[in-house]
Amino acid sequence: MSNDTRREAGNSIEILDTTLRDGAQGEGISFSVRDKLAVAEALDELGAAWIEAGNPGSNPKDMEFFRLAGGLRLQNARLCAFGPTRKKGGAAAADSGLQDLLSAETPGVVIFGKSWDLHVTEVLRTDPEENLAMIAETIAFLKSRGRFVIYDAEHFFDGWAANPRYALSTITAALDAGADRIALCDTNGGSFPDRITQAVTDTIRAGITLGIHTHNDADMASANTVAAVRAGCRHVQGTLAGFGERCGNVCLAALIPSLQIKLGFRCLPEGRLSRLTELTRKVAEIANVAVPDNMPYVGAHAFSHKAGMHTDGILKAPGSFEHIDPALVGNDRRFLVSEVGGRSVIAERARKIEPSITRDHPVTEALAAKLKSLEASGWAFESADAGFELLIRRELGRCPPLFRISAYRVVSEHPTGETIACSHAWAKVWVEGKEEIAAAEGDGPVNALDKALRRALTRFYPELERVRLSDYKVRVIDGKDATAAQVRVLIESTDGSASWSTVGVSADIIDASRAALVDAIEYKLIRDIERQKAAARVL
Repeated sequence: MSNDTRREAGNSIEILDTTLRDGAQGEGISFSVRDKLAVAEALDELGAAWIEAGNPGSNPKDMEFFRLAGGLRLQNARLCAFGPTRKKGGAAAADSGLQDLLSAETPGVVIFGKSWDLHVTEVLRTDPEENLAMIAETIAFLKSRGRFVIYDAEHFFDGWAANPRYALSTITAALDAGADRIALCDTNGGSFPDRITQAVTDTIRAGITLGIHTHNDADMASANTVAAVRAGCRHVQGTLAGFGERCGNVCLAALIPSLQIKLGFRCLPEGRLSRLTELTRKVAEIANVAVPDNMPYVGAHAFSHKAGMHTDGILKAPGSFEHIDPALVGNDRRFLVSEVGGRSVIAERARKIEPSITRDHPVTEALAAKLKSLEASGWAFESADAGFELLIRRELGRCPPLFRISAYRVVSEHPTGETIACSHAWAKVWVEGKEEIAAAEGDGPVNALDKALRRALTRFYPELERVRLSDYKVRVIDGKDATAAQVRVLIESTDGSASWSTVGVSADIIDASRAALVDAIEYKLIRDIERQKAAARVL
């Protein structure tokens, strides 16, 4: 079936995001109640159909979330609470866990139960028939209370491989009790696509919406989910940024574009796919984790090009070295500047400052030669875009002398006893013939120098008060020289609305830091000047 035919047939995938439940079980992930509310709003903005928001009976935080969740004005998503089937030997109506699920007052409930007879006998310590009764009675009870019930068949694929007849009987029990969705779970994350395809094919039947829930322990979560969808699953569970138990869940940010763009399924409402990068990074930021740079589709490196042949091809025909247009998922194309990048990349970057620059322009040739010389000495500009822009501006004569440092000094103290070590710096700067001297104390020599420089310059450039150093990395370029080795310092700065990176290289780590700091300040000031000029032209 073609992509167009699928779209015309309304071949939709129902997305359930479990960042707030399975994602919260990932190591190092700890959401506050406010965090959970913010994540729910972001997932709703993206257009997820369901948000699995936690187990109200497991902890006070989830109970508080569900109490406050009624105030959320969700436009696309519905919330669901998560919990197990009733306890063995008890009645569903009297089960405290099920009462907690009802108290969450969510339109949907996700119930998990055992599909693998090993778990029935060795973990639950009950008999197979009681397990079937636990599944059926739980679902029937929740349906009688008006809930939309999604049944998660835990360990289904391992259970199906060990005892397919019993695994399938648990699915039949859930369906006969009225389950609205059945999600087959690769709970241990060790299955391969062939097993997924065979098991889904063996399970699927007319009139039910079958789902898939995969983990990434064998690095197969995405492949397994695609295999399940191809075999007929139309409900997909995962976490937006991929974090979760052990190696994580299937990463929806990497999966959804493959399903929607490549296979023609509709996973998100119209226009929401272009917000995927923005909202994935937002959710990761709330969780205090970084989106891996090499994450497909939404990572910072997903559309980065470094090799000269690649960049030349992209500039001539984007499809030659990109599998999709990055704008489809809200990401950006980046050309990395390096000694292997070629003149096409340099010319493309230079044209942003001077449109007349071509690949064979003398400025391009001069920059290419300078770049190779600098990188041979340990400089690297692929992660220092602002630093390379300044290099271009200096070659073009478009870098006005905004300030000059005539002297600086940094002193670090490491007293004995309980006194905390600290650093002091002073700097003497000249701006338009006027001298300013400032001193500062910092947590380390670089922090002290940064403060002293900005304190001296703020008299002339008040906008520098908003600038701060947001990241600092040091790399020893060649360790064979031991403590005399050249070091490369990469600095990321921000003014609260934008971030930029600069680089410095020296055998003296303070001097390398000084070079990167000076470039960071110059870039900020030049960018502000250019913005003011552009605003004046508009007026």
